Amino acid sequence: MTQAWFILTRPDGRNISAPTPTQLAEALDQVYRDAGSGHGADGGTASAMLRFGYDDGLMYQVEVASGGEVTFEEWSDRDCEIALASPRRMTALRQDDALQLWQWLAQRQVAKIRAQTWQSGE
Repeated sequence: MTQAWFILTRPDGRNISAPTPTQLAEALDQVYRDAGSGHGADGGTASAMLRFGYDDGLMYQVEVASGGEVTFEEWSDRDCEIALASPRRMTALRQDDALQLWQWLAQRQVAKIRAQTWQSGE
């Protein structure tokens, strides 16, 4: 049987499996609070990522960085071997809107994420 999984990578680099809605909101609070302060895990831009996938296949990820820079990626598996689409990006996204994207991902509503107004990849 295919098992679904969720992993939140916080701005400090720690991973949380099956994060709660509160943990998602707290991670985004930290990203938006630390915008431009260089408080990321590597001392660079603060960012956090939510990944959702299945043990035997597809993986989706939404990364939110300081200043509301958002990237959505789709992969054939958790090893990111084959991109299923070019990365999609948004800039200057409000914190509430970023949380909505994460909530949709946590609810496995990938079609709603795809339907957003994205800029071209690269």
